[in-house]
Amino acid sequence: MARAWGVSARLNFRQIEAFRAVMLTGTTIAAANMLNTTQPSISRSLAQIQAAAKLKLFELDRGRLRPTPEAVMLFEAVQRNFLGLETIEETVALLRRSGVGRLRLACTPALGMSVMPAVLARFKQRHPDVHIALRTISSYDVREGLMNGLYDLGITTNSLDLEGSQLKTRVVDEVAAVCVMSHSHPLTATPHVTPRHFQSETLLTLDREDDLSDAWRRALAQARVTPSSVIETTYSATICRLAEAGAGIGVVNPYVASVFAAALRVVPIKPTIGVKVFVAYPRHVSMSALASALITEIGNHFKQDKAAPKGGKR
Repeated sequence: MARAWGVSARLNFRQIEAFRAVMLTGTTIAAANMLNTTQPSISRSLAQIQAAAKLKLFELDRGRLRPTPEAVMLFEAVQRNFLGLETIEETVALLRRSGVGRLRLACTPALGMSVMPAVLARFKQRHPDVHIALRTISSYDVREGLMNGLYDLGITTNSLDLEGSQLKTRVVDEVAAVCVMSHSHPLTATPHVTPRHFQSETLLTLDREDDLSDAWRRALAQARVTPSSVIETTYSATICRLAEAGAGIGVVNPYVASVFAAALRVVPIKPTIGVKVFVAYPRHVSMSALASALITEIGNHFKQDKAAPKGGKR
């Protein structure tokens, strides 16, 4: 008993490629030109595929090969596989040019509003084909997303309790925190703000663990200062908007303060509290060439920013 087709008579890639070319062009001569081969080679492959499949795939009609219904169904299956091959080839080409062809990034809203737009604009000039997914989320969610494999890189001003975790970190910048207030606030003429200035003020602060907010609360406690009231919120950008509206004063990182600089009075604080920018990434995954290039781009951004003439940017 003859064994079923697909076991004893498998089709090879050259035969399938010849069949596809004939379906696309209509003649063996055009198919040969398409595949850069000879017409007899195409005809031989067609004969082999029809014999192996035990199907009639073409009828000659006025010099052109007219496909049978069986050929049409076979072509649909072939096209699906060829489209998959083309996608693979495109991916390989993209990987040759720029490593993994996508980057999944997570950063805090403050950095997403201030630093990352300029960084990504320059990065895209060097890597125009890369697909970037940027999520602006809390520091806690940055950490959790990195540990669960949702992101390739995380950028934050919070240390995230990273010691002994599954993440590696790199500090790419460090600057001094600032105080933000409305232009009509009585402290606008003050050269710098200290904890004692908060004695009769409403403190604008973040509502969850944050390196800067925790450091400033400790400074207030050490100075035995108790603000008259407190407004807690989720994002530093909201602190800036509240300060602009005259709802109180708050201490924020200078990156987000720069976004609202025209609408706010930004004043240095004493004692100085440093703000670090961390880039974090999973330990268990080898870093892609693109991720490494982006870290370099972020570092260059801060170097150029420090070298630029200061005109009240921060």
